[in-house]
Amino acid sequence: MAKIDTKTDTKSETARSSRTPRRATSTAASRTSRRAGSAKTETRYHHGALREALLQAAERVLERDGLAGLTLRAVAREAGVSHAAPTHHFGDLTGLLSELAAVGFCQFNAATAASCEVAATPLEAALARPKAYVAYAQAHPGMYSIMFRTERLDYSRPSLHEAAEASFAGLANAVGMMRQEQIRGDALTLSQGAAIARAWSMVHGFTTLLLDGRLEDILGRLPEGTTAERLLEAMLTAPVTTKLPA
Repeated sequence: MAKIDTKTDTKSETARSSRTPRRATSTAASRTSRRAGSAKTETRYHHGALREALLQAAERVLERDGLAGLTLRAVAREAGVSHAAPTHHFGDLTGLLSELAAVGFCQFNAATAASCEVAATPLEAALARPKAYVAYAQAHPGMYSIMFRTERLDYSRPSLHEAAEASFAGLANAVGMMRQEQIRGDALTLSQGAAIARAWSMVHGFTTLLLDGRLEDILGRLPEGTTAERLLEAMLTAPVTTKLPA
């Protein structure tokens, strides 16, 4: 019968037992470190600053990965904070999308207002807002895509309601300037409502077709060098017939 080397066995057991706790301790320490790192990241932000950072992260994710890639976890990863942070600030994905759409409307309103301020002639002023509308959508297609996704948004949130109302007021004022009359956004005549709907439908439809690449065929049939902006100008300045066919 072979003699058992008890010293060797004892050393092996000691080595195994000492290695296993170290691995477990290392894993636990790593997890604790990650949690601590996330907590430190969040504590660097003031409450309002973290909210702003999350919205900026959400915009980056949206523009890079599209609406399908925009999740609360994706935003948390992008901002470098815990997964719970977006839920704490926005409640759920609808809340986040609604606040992000409000940011979009604010950006859009600022861009259109700025474009009107630099217009030198009445014609330039009339064309400035729709041009800025299209330009914003081209520069921020992701943000533009959610601003009008009513089924995904909660318009009872004050920030979104106010920003959307400001956008509509800007449109109503622009149409009023073209009609040379004052338009009250809360009380429209049928003629005023029709003029606003016509202007919005034209520019919004044009923008959607442009972003989807559906205007390439028309542009390809026009004189060489004709741009989408020039096509929009022609649409906006073309006379609207009021004579109905017999």
